[in-house]
Amino acid sequence: MILVVDVGTTSVRAAVMTPEGSIAHFEQRPSPPDSPFPGLVEFDAEVMAATVIDLCNSAIRQAGPVSAVGVTTQRASTIAWNRTTGRPLASGLGWQDLRTVGDCLTIGAEHGVQVAPNQTATKAKWLLNTLDESMLNDVCIGTVDSWVVWALSSGTAHITDHTNAAVTGLYSPASGTWDDRLCTMFGVPMEMLPTIVDSVGECAHATALTGAPPIVAVVGDQQGSLVGQGCVAPGPAKITFGTGGMLDLCVGDDVNLIARSRRGEHGCFGIVAWSESGRRTFGAEAIMLAAGSNIDWLRDDLRIVSSSAETHTLAATCETSEGVIFVPAPLGLGTPHWDYGARSTLVGLTRGSTAAHVVRAVLEGVAHRGADLVEAAERDTGISIEVVRVDGGMSKNPTFVQALADFTGRTVEVSPHAEGTTIGAGRLALVGSGQVHSVSDTSELWEPSETIVPRQAVDRNEQRGRWAEAVARSSHWIPELSGLDF
Repeated sequence: MILVVDVGTTSVRAAVMTPEGSIAHFEQRPSPPDSPFPGLVEFDAEVMAATVIDLCNSAIRQAGPVSAVGVTTQRASTIAWNRTTGRPLASGLGWQDLRTVGDCLTIGAEHGVQVAPNQTATKAKWLLNTLDESMLNDVCIGTVDSWVVWALSSGTAHITDHTNAAVTGLYSPASGTWDDRLCTMFGVPMEMLPTIVDSVGECAHATALTGAPPIVAVVGDQQGSLVGQGCVAPGPAKITFGTGGMLDLCVGDDVNLIARSRRGEHGCFGIVAWSESGRRTFGAEAIMLAAGSNIDWLRDDLRIVSSSAETHTLAATCETSEGVIFVPAPLGLGTPHWDYGARSTLVGLTRGSTAAHVVRAVLEGVAHRGADLVEAAERDTGISIEVVRVDGGMSKNPTFVQALADFTGRTVEVSPHAEGTTIGAGRLALVGSGQVHSVSDTSELWEPSETIVPRQAVDRNEQRGRWAEAVARSSHWIPELSGLDF
């Protein structure tokens, strides 16, 4: 049996996986970050570590001994701690934290280096600058995966894997190591950073857990979901529809996409999909800034529905939105537009528009954004996406999934598990423990719970044309934010 630790943005999960790749036991606890002021996102790293250890030991007590551990976490969130005491030196900075926007703009202007506030580099710089000089001895800087492995190993391992390191803004894609020039530029001493290891393979022992099982897989959350949905060769893409939406696609051995100084022409980023036996496999990532958060808005703020599931029930009472279109952009538009000044737009309303039409329009708007990601990924990589595989909370909404199939013109396969991240980390751990031969072999474990095909009655070209018009109306609503570019 394999234990999987999955530390997300708002919760911690522990699962026990069978050698066949299915979940035998699952536990989850909330672990939301704090937001003391708008734009600031912090968390208590010590509480996070204690929650991880307690939850994992609880899972082992419930399910029995485990032979190995896989770890998957949110990416780029940053922690500084003392190497001797193991105590955090400040609150951890969440990946959503925007306090370093000014540093990103300044460094971009002075050095021509593109770095975004949701990367680690400026967060690490900020943390180190807030510490007294007396606190700078024996400092470890790491992302959540590094911190979790440190805690599980009782402070004996300070490591990260390539999937997490590559999104920090301190990594050299060419060499697969920390970039000395970038570390110097951001004022982050390389000796404070973790050792970069393969995503698959033993890297430490979880001595804080019953039985001290070896840790044999470490991976970023979206790359974990990529593996969990069997997208381990060019062709299929996965989209995780959580609070936001993330499309990830395997591109193989070509380092060129990730070696770019910034995102591709159509708004996608290069990533390391995983590393195995000293060899990296690369991928592309497209980002939707708001997906499930739009459903939260309908439920919690507008109170049109009382539960997320009710959006399907209500939307299904009308066959179409009757021309109502919603552009989901409460935080701006990500791939392919990257317009931080865009804002959500509801157009096409008439006196006959009902709550059902509005709810359907919101679901269809997120589906249109999913189609945007698919089209951008194909253009930036030159790879034809044959099928779209989905997980996350919205993947359980039939109206939404059908709209995604209609607007992408692709078959959509629904993950049997909402948390494909957990599944993927477990399957990497099966590889790392020798129970599955290689990462490519994990594709055989993919079995969708449902397969949805596009409806012939839907005029995709007309729908996508109207969508483009609506997006144009939402764009550049706040010009000063639209001018930002990371």
